[in-house]
Amino acid sequence: MVTKEKVLAYMNESAYRPMTEGELVVAFGIPPAEVRRFRRLLKELENEGDIYVTRAARYGLPERMNLVAGRLQGHPKGYGFVIPKRPGEPDVFVGAANLNGAMHNDRVVVRVMPGRNGKREGEIVKVLARANERVVGTFQRRGKHAFVVCDEVRLPYDVLIPPGRHNGARSGDKVVAAITAWPAPKRGPEGKVMEVLGPADAPGMDILALCRRFGLPEEFPRKVVAEAESVPETISEADLDGRRDLRSWTIVTIDGEDARDLDDAVSLEVLRPDRWRLGVHIADVGYYVREGGALDREAAKRGTSFYLPGMVIPMLPPRLSNGICSLNPRVDRLTMSVVMEVDGRGEVVDYEIFPSVIRTTERMTYTSVRKILRDEDPAVTERYAPLVEHFRQMERLALTLRERRFRKGAIDFNLPEAKVKLDELGRPVELYRVERSIAEQIIEEFMLITNEVVARHFRVLGVPFVYRVHERPDPAKLQSLQDLLHTLGYAVRGFPEVKPGALQRVLDQVAGKKEERLVNAVTLRSMKQARYATEQLGHFGLASPDYTHFTSPIRRYPDLLIHRIIREVLEGGLSAKRAKALKTRLPELARHSSDQERLAVEAEREAMDLKKAAYMQDKIGQVFPGIISGVTPFGMFVELENTVEGLVSMTNLTDDYYTYEEKGYRLVGQRTGKVYRLGDEVAVRVLRASVESRQIDFGLPDASI
Repeated sequence: MVTKEKVLAYMNESAYRPMTEGELVVAFGIPPAEVRRFRRLLKELENEGDIYVTRAARYGLPERMNLVAGRLQGHPKGYGFVIPKRPGEPDVFVGAANLNGAMHNDRVVVRVMPGRNGKREGEIVKVLARANERVVGTFQRRGKHAFVVCDEVRLPYDVLIPPGRHNGARSGDKVVAAITAWPAPKRGPEGKVMEVLGPADAPGMDILALCRRFGLPEEFPRKVVAEAESVPETISEADLDGRRDLRSWTIVTIDGEDARDLDDAVSLEVLRPDRWRLGVHIADVGYYVREGGALDREAAKRGTSFYLPGMVIPMLPPRLSNGICSLNPRVDRLTMSVVMEVDGRGEVVDYEIFPSVIRTTERMTYTSVRKILRDEDPAVTERYAPLVEHFRQMERLALTLRERRFRKGAIDFNLPEAKVKLDELGRPVELYRVERSIAEQIIEEFMLITNEVVARHFRVLGVPFVYRVHERPDPAKLQSLQDLLHTLGYAVRGFPEVKPGALQRVLDQVAGKKEERLVNAVTLRSMKQARYATEQLGHFGLASPDYTHFTSPIRRYPDLLIHRIIREVLEGGLSAKRAKALKTRLPELARHSSDQERLAVEAEREAMDLKKAAYMQDKIGQVFPGIISGVTPFGMFVELENTVEGLVSMTNLTDDYYTYEEKGYRLVGQRTGKVYRLGDEVAVRVLRASVESRQIDFGLPDASI
């Protein structure tokens, strides 16, 4: 049978010249009964950007026609960049005049043309798939005409809404509009209002509009709710068959104060000095969410839970995520346990993986554990007196495991997290930076070692599985990092064959120095994104050959997915038929889960940016100390202590004309020689904070201030 791989391999042969569909049918010997299927296969390859059809209806590979297939990343100023589908290929700049109706996030084909300064430029020649069939924005009337001003700033068009298509919207309403005519070189898009969300300034409207714009799921479908309601709220004796009873063990959860979906619990026993038995007990979600059911299909579709300021969009209905699956204190819960014997060097010398039933002793918070271990708060220490020694031993083991990770070459950026406190109307009243304490580190280290053990176990068994992989950094980005380090007097050992430990050594060298923020930022940008895959490609950042996500099945679908596989293996193994079915299905589920994770990260980041801009609106004119977090040809970004980031544009640097030096990540004054470099401390004045554009503008304070 002719497959996509065979077609691509044939077209990649040096002797191949673009052929018509009929010629390809003859070349592959397609029988008449199979021509329709072959035509569909060609259409799929075309829609995916793997092949291109010329005006003469001839098929070929885009890269052999000076074409690039990829996704368009728009810019608020009208131009864009095509991010190629083929990994490692440089982006293609597309000017506003050459977009030819393509919009942000569309899948496109671009013709590459000679560019300036050696950079690739192009013109969009085909839109393969539209990404913005619906847009969210503010409805506005301008004279006789009506428009929707898009919330997505990378859609620099106002959508014209003709008479009769307003759906009752009034000026100032936030709406959802469907595009009925795509933009052309001399006109913008047209549309019709499909849904009126309400006044743009209504409480909570910012997050509601964001959910609509990102297509985030909201209410669970009726079938999903019905299936969730059918799950018992308590455990029966029948549920305990085949499970090890750990209800007499001292087991605790440690989470944030506002967490409701508690999917991991830990236990620790000291066997002898420098020898521990660590138990990590994970909610057995797969026992309740059966494969192929309505709950499972919805969880697979969502892929993850979404955590936005003031709200959570869970992967599973609250009846499960906050109820029977959540490891709430002092109630029986079904779990999958990994019990490991760990030596004084942090090495796992023995382990077991088995289904269990537990009853947690206490629901701890990061704050309370930190107060016991670091602050030695007498009231908190007295309250949890029976557990204090447990936490001290957990600290010892966590630090031992952490030392092992670094010994193996893992990288740790220790990036702070931003938190926002909202009032009852959803308005931000406090914005602050949260640093990882020993409490967070305990859970982090215990989960990391558990995920390694599980990944290694099932990789050795050779069963179909989903791994968490983090590939080696892009060589070009590593070269840029090395160039920067040379200017600062540092270097990555072993370059260009860089190991993660070499990068960590550089981070250690700059710790506490002025250039620490600069080096951390550029090192992080040199990394690839972690993703889910069915091949065990290793995890570069953790310096681990084996890694997976096993510990959060309430909020991550890949974890739930591998829980099922683990259960099947433990209960007798996978049949050849089942293994074949998993090998077919898992790659797409892994890809979709990676896509949903990126969607969640982008939505959560933008939601925080909305709240940050709103928080800074009453700070106009105030001066704050900050750190230069980015340097570009159009200005520099400055990050405040509360994690707010704003732009000091070139036009607001009025004391001189500044030149951008890309390799040095700095701006240099042409007359004064003054230098602004990534990582430098600088004071800034708040000039503007726009919720609509999620942008904050800074200027430099007057010399007299």
